[in-house]
Amino acid sequence: MSLSLTRRQFVATAAAGTSLPAWLRADEPKPKDEPVAFFLVGDTHFLANKEDTAKLDERSKLVTGRLIDLLNKLPGTDIPRAAGGGTVLAPRGVIHAGDCIDTGDKANVKMQETEWAAFADAYGLTGKDGKLKVPVYEVHGNHDSPRGDGLAVKKIIERNKTRPGVTNASKNGVHYSWDWGGVHFINLGIVVGQVADVTRKRRYGPLGSLEFLVSDLKEKVGTSGKPVVITQHVDMLRYAQPLPVEDKKAEGMEWDPADVKGYYDALKGYNVAAILYGHTHARNVYRWDGTNKAAKDGVPAFNVDNSSHFAGKQQAFFYFEVRAGEVVVREYQTADAWETGTWTPQTWTAPIPAAKK
Repeated sequence: MSLSLTRRQFVATAAAGTSLPAWLRADEPKPKDEPVAFFLVGDTHFLANKEDTAKLDERSKLVTGRLIDLLNKLPGTDIPRAAGGGTVLAPRGVIHAGDCIDTGDKANVKMQETEWAAFADAYGLTGKDGKLKVPVYEVHGNHDSPRGDGLAVKKIIERNKTRPGVTNASKNGVHYSWDWGGVHFINLGIVVGQVADVTRKRRYGPLGSLEFLVSDLKEKVGTSGKPVVITQHVDMLRYAQPLPVEDKKAEGMEWDPADVKGYYDALKGYNVAAILYGHTHARNVYRWDGTNKAAKDGVPAFNVDNSSHFAGKQQAFFYFEVRAGEVVVREYQTADAWETGTWTPQTWTAPIPAAKK
């Protein structure tokens, strides 16, 4: 059975009484000392009103505002047994997997300014300067700035200078890393690249993210075995194609397959607890072994659904607890644009080897 399950597939599996693989079972998590808790959202797509660009689109205003209210209210509440039980812990922050705004890939700068202002007002930066009550750690997506030269990326660079806890940043200021407890987090923007020996044009600008990843892992993690959590925007499986790939074909892909391989190769020898991303507007959970199919063994990957997209009612986000020895993940979802919400009746767990002391 595949480790990659949509909600519909999970419901069908549960109805049929089929057992889940051990790392996907909805077992009640065992309490551990000081787990690192955080939320993962993505594809919020703040959208300005096209007729009055100084205002936010009313659909976007409602759904994005409701999501922030929910993120603020969930800590301290009970999680039903069907979703693993326990209580939502105080989160260290919110990680945002990109597409913060909607029109960063278009020419209307006024719309982008309105959208980014609304994003910054909702999420703030530190947990004290916006509506969100905890710090936020965002990457940029293709709707923010596909080539990395737009307003959103310029804002992220500026925000990284005062973002809480950041211990390392790339030379261009886009990519950054920090630690929560004994876990190292790395945010790498839209895609990870680019490998030096393939010089063709990339559809999305990786902005030196692979170089930063390699140096950050070496400098901040080394041989410690410290758990690592990495976030980028675009999904890996579609672009983990066998090499070589003809130049014209690769240039049309969102993520160059040579860079995807370079990304996977850079992770070898490190204790990667999870790769997080968005972009697909669908939840997907699986293990990645560098190929284009979900694997039995490999790095746990968590593709978060769109979390507050203006165009639909189905939204979701993840709640993570990184404990001693395991990562425990639950999903919170809505079918009515966050007028109401429920926990998905499922828990994903994956073991994490102990770090060296």
